[in-house]
Amino acid sequence: MDDHLSWTIGAVTVTRVEERVLAIEPRFIVPGLTPEVVDPLREWAAPYVTDDGRMLLSVHAFVVVDGDTTVVVDTCVGPHRDRPLPGDDGFVDRLDAAIAGGLGAVDVVLCTHLHFDHVGWNTRRHGDRWVPTFPNARYLFAREEVAFLRGEDHHGLHDVAIAPIVDAGQADLVDTEHRLTAALVLVPTPGHTPAHVSLRIESEGAAGLITGDCVHNPVQLRHPDLAADPFDWDTSRSSATRRALVADLTDSGTVVLGTHFAPPTGGRIETGPDGHVRFSPVLR
Repeated sequence: MDDHLSWTIGAVTVTRVEERVLAIEPRFIVPGLTPEVVDPLREWAAPYVTDDGRMLLSVHAFVVVDGDTTVVVDTCVGPHRDRPLPGDDGFVDRLDAAIAGGLGAVDVVLCTHLHFDHVGWNTRRHGDRWVPTFPNARYLFAREEVAFLRGEDHHGLHDVAIAPIVDAGQADLVDTEHRLTAALVLVPTPGHTPAHVSLRIESEGAAGLITGDCVHNPVQLRHPDLAADPFDWDTSRSSATRRALVADLTDSGTVVLGTHFAPPTGGRIETGPDGHVRFSPVLR
């Protein structure tokens, strides 16, 4: 686990396991991340945007351990070759090594939403079938997300990443405020998709939030109206979600763990010396 970033939030530990980090022209993900917006923020935003203005997009899972419960949040691109972003076949082995007891020790798999880069390792090939990658886990899907996917399944995800979980009897369709454990609860953060969720962590007076795709880059915390257009289902709702997130979390001490934030990945939303919001790294 030496290659993985980890954080301790009260009695809960969170470990980032990377599939890959890609440098992408912002126009393909968050078109508003222009040099005019980013350059004045480089003092703190430099880890998330390259010197030549490309957006660093990290694809990773979080392993969350709360007492006897091990949760994997989002399962990345997976072994698929027909996706808009490349996966990494070695990721599942790195994930297995990062979990005490391996993949079979995972109790819960949470998909913040059902896009291809969040459900890819839900399953893997066994002969001519797709079978659950985590054989003993309950997979949590927001029920509205599953219904939405059936009508908007541009990458054929349902048949390979959702239906095999249902067929195996391992799927739980839940509300967007579902509680996983005493310390872990879903928070509705709609806009990127209709029933997108984030994961709130509250333990021993400390707090954290795993974002999912309600935000793709920390610069959006300074400029919450910058949407992931055309990937956001409803850009006005995604912007409203980010504005609410910033209002709720600024100077709260909450550790924000961005599901697409490149390293250092975790940080706090704080008021900077100039009176404006900034993202300050938290390294453990």
